[in-house]
Amino acid sequence: MKLLFCCENYPPSVGGVQEVVRQIAERLATKGHQVTVATSAHAQRPADAVRNGVRVVSFPIAGNWSRGMSGPVDDYKRFVQAGGFDAICIKAAQQWTFDALVDLLPAIRARKVFIPCGFSGLYQRLYKTYFAHMPQWLAQCDALIYYASDYRDIRMAQAHGLDTIHVLPNGADEREFADTAVTDLRARMGLVPGSYLLLTVGSISGIKGHWEVARAFELASFDRPATLLLNGNVPRRSRLGRAWQRVHELGLGRPTLSGLVRRINSRQDGAKRVVLTDLSRADVVQAFKSSDLFVFASHVEYSPLVLYEAAAAGTPFLTTPTGNAEEIVRWTGGGIVCPAPVAASGYLRPRPQDLARNMEALMADPQKRANLGQSGRKAFLEGGFSWAHIADAYERILLGKQPSDTQEAAHG
Repeated sequence: MKLLFCCENYPPSVGGVQEVVRQIAERLATKGHQVTVATSAHAQRPADAVRNGVRVVSFPIAGNWSRGMSGPVDDYKRFVQAGGFDAICIKAAQQWTFDALVDLLPAIRARKVFIPCGFSGLYQRLYKTYFAHMPQWLAQCDALIYYASDYRDIRMAQAHGLDTIHVLPNGADEREFADTAVTDLRARMGLVPGSYLLLTVGSISGIKGHWEVARAFELASFDRPATLLLNGNVPRRSRLGRAWQRVHELGLGRPTLSGLVRRINSRQDGAKRVVLTDLSRADVVQAFKSSDLFVFASHVEYSPLVLYEAAAAGTPFLTTPTGNAEEIVRWTGGGIVCPAPVAASGYLRPRPQDLARNMEALMADPQKRANLGQSGRKAFLEGGFSWAHIADAYERILLGKQPSDTQEAAHG
């Protein structure tokens, strides 16, 4: 089949959306499908390139339906309509690769598969009119894929009686997590033998919870030396990324992230250390496997990949109830949820003192951490949370077939 995936960003851009689409697109290409991705331009990628068997066509377009779109939008529309695709899969609302097509949906002959991806702006005034139109746009799609069985986006489809719903999980790469063997990452980081290593991973944008995790780490008490690894890249390209980075730099009445890290590292007793870095992917995987606890305090998510990756590594995790994190905890048994209040915007406001108490309790209970890690690893190996398994389900949906009963029964 001739397949088109549409997403706002794609590698070498880094992020959850990029990783999901890359995993599915590349795996379907290896199955013999002719796979194309339409996405935004990237300075490190030619406008028309082939990456790992996938054709990547870039358009210098930005914006969305509510904010307005700039760039060659008509060229993108013609590309989709005239490409002779058998099926198209669009990842996420509130971004141009979907929003530019909403008026064309009835005219597009290809099978249309849409992944709404959480509706992060559902409660924002800017998007009120946009989401008023959304039910009719959803109804024009042949299949809808959701990553959570109970979340704001799927509830809209259910409320309007749509019967094209599929619930699939996110997952982790079985090639990266084939085993839980660790390398010399701890030694390279200079960790004291027997000390604790805690980890968080996410773009350092201000909303992924790095500051809250660092502050909780500062507040928590441990029975041995501990290191917190804060890993992430700074998303400077997007307007939102730049705005949050500016907030991070200003601090707004509290220490900036870098200031907080310096304060913790200046302690005279040397019992705690924080490493703020952006590791290579290979070292990120090793960090998951080498850590005693993964901590995630993101303010807004849909279905965070990092929780699946922690489970795949056999590493217990502590998370805010962001996106469908509570559901991932039930599916994998690999972690616990720390409650957090919700703002009117729908974003969480994690409380470092609550995270600290949960950190302390887990680090003081090695048996519980071991049990959580074992449950998460078992779920990854047996529960269909590998990208190989998930790609098969996507293929069936794109072909117009039902995924296997076990796939949706287990996670739907």
